[in-house]
Amino acid sequence: MFRRDALSSLTRQAADLSGASPATLMGALRPLAGRGLVLGMQAEGRALTGGVGQLDPAAPYEIASVTKPFTAALLGQLAAAGQLDPLAPVAGLGGSFAGMPPFVTPYALATHTAGLPAHPLRAGLTALLDPYAPYSLSREAAIASARRWAAAGQAGRFGYSNLGAGVLALALAEAGGLPYPDLLAREVTGPLGLRITNFLAARPPARPQRATDFGTLAGAGGLWATADDLLRFGAAHLSGPLAPGWTLSITPRGRPPGTDEVAPGWFVTGGVWWHDGVARQSRAGLAFCPASGRVAALLVAGPPGSFSRGAVRQALLTLLPPRP
Repeated sequence: MFRRDALSSLTRQAADLSGASPATLMGALRPLAGRGLVLGMQAEGRALTGGVGQLDPAAPYEIASVTKPFTAALLGQLAAAGQLDPLAPVAGLGGSFAGMPPFVTPYALATHTAGLPAHPLRAGLTALLDPYAPYSLSREAAIASARRWAAAGQAGRFGYSNLGAGVLALALAEAGGLPYPDLLAREVTGPLGLRITNFLAARPPARPQRATDFGTLAGAGGLWATADDLLRFGAAHLSGPLAPGWTLSITPRGRPPGTDEVAPGWFVTGGVWWHDGVARQSRAGLAFCPASGRVAALLVAGPPGSFSRGAVRQALLTLLPPRP
């Protein structure tokens, strides 16, 4: 159990960087802190990383769907290098991608508008067999599932899809000529100096619980990261090698309530770009605000049901107050 004064101290420090009042921040962070929390903030050349409870602020933790902005960043890097056209059908990659419907493009996959279901059809069975390994299928089976279930009637409409994000990573690997983890390291995490951010196979030093194995669909949720690495990644969207590509947002039909726009790898609310992630035993979140130059990251211990699904998102938006 965390010490109340530790959370109060962290909240006061965060308020100094956030612009929100300590009382407001405490109201957003207290529900998340019961089993441990790591908070990172960066603003005006200053940075803060601190924790309460059982989580070590310097250790990497499972970030689940916060992996998706990393996959989108890789898309931006390959597009900028001319290695693929984000608006061209992935069928043009050939091989296993041949026969994919023409509305399935890298950009549509990155914005959840490619008409794909949330998961491969067989994921319901594999998740029952082992909830920590829900995507136990081959590369070919994942691509075939996307090809089979891509719905023309849903194309252009928002439909959150781990299958789509995972297939996007496989398409990027095909275009880049390397396995997805190696390509991400070469194009994104390596150049940004994210020395700890990596996948399950890299055996991160801190594992307070059994990890989720995303397998073939690692591009949808397989990364582990520290709060410091998340801050560095978020800041790179404001000034750095990732800055040119993240502004291509859209307003699709069916986007989540409280979301103004959707961009590759990100949701946008009141000028704040954010994404959260839900693992079996933890939550994560990352956000940045171009207008204020602030970045916030959260790593939270607790299984699904320990607090509301939107609690991490609300905390991020409290740390980075969106415009009305």
